[in-house]
Amino acid sequence: MMLRYALQTIRDRKGGFLGAFLALMCAAALITACGTLLETGLRGRIATERYAAAPLVVSADQNVHRTTVKHKGNGKTKVKHKAKPVAERAWLPADVLDRVSALEGVGRAVPELTFMAQPMSSQAATSSRPTSGQAAGKGKDGARSEPRPLAHLSARPSYGHSWASAPLTPFRLVAGRAPSADDDVVIDRVLAGQNGLKPGDQLIVQSTRAPRPYRISGIAAPAGQRDLRQQTSLFFSPAEAERLAARPGRITALGVTPAPGTDLTRLKQRVEQALKGTSAQVATGEDRGPVEFLDAAGARIKLVSMGGAMGGTSLLVAILVVVGTFALSIQQRHRELALLRAIAATPGQIRRLLGREALVVGAAAGVLGVLAGLPLADWLHGRFIDMGAIPVTLERTAGVFPACAALVVTLVGAWAAARISGRRIARIRPAEAMAESAVERGPARGRIVAGLVLLAGGATLVGVLSVLRTEAAATPVTFLAVVVSATAVSLLGPYLVRFASVLLAGPLRAAGAGGSLATANIRGNSARMASVVTPLTLLIGMTCTVLFVQPTLGDAARAQARDGVRATWVLAAQGPGVPSEAAGAVRGAPGVTAATEVVRTTVRVGLDKYQAQGVTQAGLARTWDPDVTSGSLTAFTHGHDTAAISELAADQLGLRPGSALRLHLGDGTPASLTVAAVYRRGLGFGDLTLPHDLLARHMDNPLAATVLVAGHGSRDELAAALQRFPGVSVLSSETADQVQADRQQENAAVNYLAMGLILAFTAIAVVNTLAMSVSERIREFAMLRLAGATRRQVLRMLRAEALSVLLISTALGSGIALAVLTAFSIGMTGSAAPSVLPLLYATVVGAAALLALAATALPGRLALRARPVETAMSRQ
Repeated sequence: MMLRYALQTIRDRKGGFLGAFLALMCAAALITACGTLLETGLRGRIATERYAAAPLVVSADQNVHRTTVKHKGNGKTKVKHKAKPVAERAWLPADVLDRVSALEGVGRAVPELTFMAQPMSSQAATSSRPTSGQAAGKGKDGARSEPRPLAHLSARPSYGHSWASAPLTPFRLVAGRAPSADDDVVIDRVLAGQNGLKPGDQLIVQSTRAPRPYRISGIAAPAGQRDLRQQTSLFFSPAEAERLAARPGRITALGVTPAPGTDLTRLKQRVEQALKGTSAQVATGEDRGPVEFLDAAGARIKLVSMGGAMGGTSLLVAILVVVGTFALSIQQRHRELALLRAIAATPGQIRRLLGREALVVGAAAGVLGVLAGLPLADWLHGRFIDMGAIPVTLERTAGVFPACAALVVTLVGAWAAARISGRRIARIRPAEAMAESAVERGPARGRIVAGLVLLAGGATLVGVLSVLRTEAAATPVTFLAVVVSATAVSLLGPYLVRFASVLLAGPLRAAGAGGSLATANIRGNSARMASVVTPLTLLIGMTCTVLFVQPTLGDAARAQARDGVRATWVLAAQGPGVPSEAAGAVRGAPGVTAATEVVRTTVRVGLDKYQAQGVTQAGLARTWDPDVTSGSLTAFTHGHDTAAISELAADQLGLRPGSALRLHLGDGTPASLTVAAVYRRGLGFGDLTLPHDLLARHMDNPLAATVLVAGHGSRDELAAALQRFPGVSVLSSETADQVQADRQQENAAVNYLAMGLILAFTAIAVVNTLAMSVSERIREFAMLRLAGATRRQVLRMLRAEALSVLLISTALGSGIALAVLTAFSIGMTGSAAPSVLPLLYATVVGAAALLALAATALPGRLALRARPVETAMSRQ
């Protein structure tokens, strides 16, 4: 009976349920997309390419481990084991090859070397081979030919290998011969085809050393399979590969092929037993992919974090929006529901009616939302790949769990929102229900108490945010504080609107009859106005927070870096980095007093991750001033096992000058250093500063990110010293700072995209709620027309109401954002001055105003098309 009546009500009041339907559908799509990203992070497939012909791969453990033992009061102990991934590739001892090759069932064991090798430019074949002393780009007579830039270099990462490891794919020559000399290289067919390269051409390669010319001796392609899609492969002679890898006595991995008739599972057990007690790990099947693509394995963790944060925030926003939409919908049906109570409908029947209506709407919206969420997830995955947030090797997983979860959440959310919104009308007596349908009453006491509790909760979160000093801890609290505060505004909205109406009464009356009508409407219908204020407040508050969090942190970091860099010039590279040979050449240039190479990575102290930079210590005081607060920079520069740390790291780790700092370097190698100095400018230079050689030896890319140059040498003199190093440029400190700002903006684009979907959902909710609010006032507009108001006066009244709502929402949303951003700035930078760009803020408010006016004017004009007499009579 109730289900049939619910269906009939939905058919008769399609417009009233349309707003709730749209809100639920958008919520389902957003939850499906976020859930798919989360599932991809948990179960996304990473397919192997290079190791396709090696059923079993041995690699080093890519994690640091910690085991804790907790003794309980009953005499029992609890052992907990944790592991965290390292930032760089961990390498195996080369003697693993002998131990594995001797095992029964091993057909062939092939050692692998993988290292950075970036092609920079090429030159057509010349009649003579360049000698080791001949400069790159010179032919037989020494005349220089112009290098030709290569295409598609940024599309795929490029790695170098020893030709001896070609069978792991397997690669076969399709042209030319294998590399035999130190200046030979074999390139893959894709690189050759994209750039028109052929055997005999010269290729400039930037690897872990200075860029060097190589003669293309051959072109190779995978045998019996398609070309590699995720990487470019360059093969060198074994001796040259070992030199470029710069890891003597170590290998990247070991590919093992079973002997004919050997069971792979049993062979894996034998290998694991033989390597027991070492850091080696054995992978087969799909587990080989994470061994090959470390960035994809690390991206899983990032995607889980990103998908969880997006999903959690979107769920909170969806709950707030859906509850508000249902509250407005039920408020508009107050008279209908009051009549049902008056004709003996019981509270339980009203609740069941509302619940069934919500379930029907939620089921339809959930199914359509899930169908829309799947392509949205695919688009998001592609955009994250394009932005470099995740690698293309991490394949998207499209399971049924996110879709089912979104559908369940939509149904439960719709049912709960309807029950919560209909509690008052279902609970009061029939006579009181009829009275409330005619005259708006104030909010219930429980709503006021809940609003005050959430307001206190938002203030508490803001207070907590002001003491959080790491971005990982502060970011989720930042957005949670905005949502909680906006929810408090939703519950306390009627009182806030009434208070604001008193302040706006004077300006509105000055606007004429339309303004006076708007004032009366705002005061007499504060609950309806509050339902419109809530999503607009959330939109403005959340948008301002999203847009200004990153600039607040980035500007503070750049300010510290500007104050701490004493260098006259900065060397930067268009390729993978600045080689040490380039820094050495600059040190010999006229007028140069110091050149500091800087490399950056992350290290683990215990299981905690810290940003670290490695700097060459000679002449460091001439190029760098981290604002030392204890200890001395001199002590750091005179030691090979010393470290300088930020005040934040010193507080977190309980260290001071003279303390021992035990950590794991980028590739997991343990190291013990002595703290020589503590500095203030940790945002600008990272939490840990270590000797350059110590850090670079354990990085996949040991090239300097920047080189700080001090002295009175001119740009031309430095450029002359760098002629042998293509792609390395000389920048002023100001230009380098702008380049860093541009990079920060590129990194922030990922966060903008992630939160942009939530903001888009909120914007849809704003339009949806405003349109619902206006469209249900058709009878009110008709009565005003019959009382003598003109069509223009009614529209002017609507514009005055919209502007009033906008002013209230802007004040509330801006206040929430300012409080949250100030607390974030205090915690992260130590300054209560967040970076707010006036033009960008004005754009946000302008966009909100455009949404509010458009969502009010269009439904208003449609509502005024009907004849007032017919409308008034039909609604009686």
